[in-house]
Amino acid sequence: MKKIYFALLLSIISSLFTSIVFAQCTGITVGSLTSTGPFSVSTLTEADGIRNGPNYLGATIYYPTNVTPTQLLASIAIVPGFTALPSSVADWGPFYASHGIVTIIIGTNSLFDLPEARAFALLDALETIKQENIRVSSPLEGALNLNQLAVSGWSMGGGGAQRAAVLDNNIAAVVALCPYLNSPQLNHQSPVLIFSGENDTVAPPSQHADIHYNTTPNTTDKLLFEVANGNHSVANSPNGGSGSVGRIALSWLKLYLEGNDCYCPLLTNTLLVNPPAASKVDQDFQCTLLGLDPQELTSVVYPNPTTNVLHLDIAKDVDYQLISTLGQKVLEGHLQGGNKQITISPFPAGMYYLYIEGQIIKIIKQQ
Repeated sequence: MKKIYFALLLSIISSLFTSIVFAQCTGITVGSLTSTGPFSVSTLTEADGIRNGPNYLGATIYYPTNVTPTQLLASIAIVPGFTALPSSVADWGPFYASHGIVTIIIGTNSLFDLPEARAFALLDALETIKQENIRVSSPLEGALNLNQLAVSGWSMGGGGAQRAAVLDNNIAAVVALCPYLNSPQLNHQSPVLIFSGENDTVAPPSQHADIHYNTTPNTTDKLLFEVANGNHSVANSPNGGSGSVGRIALSWLKLYLEGNDCYCPLLTNTLLVNPPAASKVDQDFQCTLLGLDPQELTSVVYPNPTTNVLHLDIAKDVDYQLISTLGQKVLEGHLQGGNKQITISPFPAGMYYLYIEGQIIKIIKQQ
């Protein structure tokens, strides 16, 4: 009888979690993060009329061609590393574009440009993207969301990408590929994903990526993914780490660049849970409640993780349920008044789901 009861509860919570939280996330799975996305891809170069930026040398824009006409597109600029050509990171162009993200890959005025020069090159590339949005006869005219601009780069380009976020606080996201940057000054609020290679001898993680992650403010959403046995070029392609590099980078951009919260639990509950391709994962970001209407409910649940008490800053009186990963309803109640708290200290450490106002948020209970 108890087994049937547990199975029924598991079925109920699974149904709730699927129908309430992920109703708007249908089709967004690890399987949807394929090496080739649903869109066809074309390219533009300066020969096609795109702007010739003064702070970089040559550019190729990769863009999706069969998107919905009303769908405004996000964009990312990518720069290679010290002495490297754009071809060294070219695989990212068609990958991102096939998933609906316009990508401009640039060269540098000098192969020996240092990270700061590469930062300005990236910002100049984003200016080219902005100009493409108003260039008459461009296939991207009026098709771009200029509030959704990201930067990326390899090696010194990855250092430059992080510096670009410092120079321009409008950068929506950063993807640093085995970044190289000495004495980093990285006080910015752009969500940053850092890839590193465990066996990188050019930019050893302990001297670069790890320091970059720790130097980035704790108030900034950030993720460090060290690829097991990876060398300095392990993240030059979305195929790095047996495809984990591409899946995680795409999820990060979908989450923070495009603002699609469906990709957050995909990261936290699947891609970053004991990933076989990683020798180390550090993360400091949290998923928000999906589908929350801020006009009906303003909520903050903190601290999370917690050892004892959850505080809920919620304007209205609410009912809640706390569900274990086995589908057991371990606690329920009604919260009212100004000081709303849920005591979870009696429960074992682990993950729980707080069901409140038609939403579910993952709660981590620590010892």
